[in-house]
Amino acid sequence: MVDGRHARVLDELGTAIASGRIPAGTVLRLEQLQDEYGASRTVAREVVRALEVMRLTSSKRRVGITVRDAAEWNHFDPRLIGWQLGGDCREQALRMLMELRWAVEPTAARFAALRASPEDRGRLRALASRLETTARAKDLGTFLEHDIAFHHIVLAASGNPMFCQLSDVVAQVLTGRTEHGLMPPEPQPGAVAMHVEVALAVDAGDAGRAEHAMRGIMEQARDEVAEQFE
Repeated sequence: MVDGRHARVLDELGTAIASGRIPAGTVLRLEQLQDEYGASRTVAREVVRALEVMRLTSSKRRVGITVRDAAEWNHFDPRLIGWQLGGDCREQALRMLMELRWAVEPTAARFAALRASPEDRGRLRALASRLETTARAKDLGTFLEHDIAFHHIVLAASGNPMFCQLSDVVAQVLTGRTEHGLMPPEPQPGAVAMHVEVALAVDAGDAGRAEHAMRGIMEQARDEVAEQFE
């Protein structure tokens, strides 16, 4: 885990790679990173290790640090998603992320309706109510927190640990859209109503209704994103 002392260099170098400013096949050296980013050798090494864990780079003795092809990256890493959403490839990144959410979350909602525990059902109902309250108050920060928690519970309640591990990806998408002004200026009543519908459907054990409502959320999100790039 890279701490705050390394975060600046990691973000700057990672963003440059994620945006393509440093293309695949580029060979970097520790001394170069120290000079360009004003980093100590220790910081440079820690940053390179972090990039290797994310599969953005690979290191070989007598070769150096090589930037990998984008097809080899760990595209589920939340930090990489954040770099992509903050860079020039934002539209493409959002499109891919929306396709992933479209493929997974409606199905997760279906299984959540069939498998959620009583505690999960209660949490979803409570979060749906909080989303309504914070939407009316136009409290975007708190709304975002509840929205992230809502989608996490749906993914977790599906009973599929692979779905659950996408929670951080969804959280980063929602956070990135908010931070980069890609959300409506206030929560849309239709979107809030569909979250409530998901909660009610899961609570009732109605799999088809839950899947349909979550697909509606995905459709609205897709349309909102598309409007930002028209």
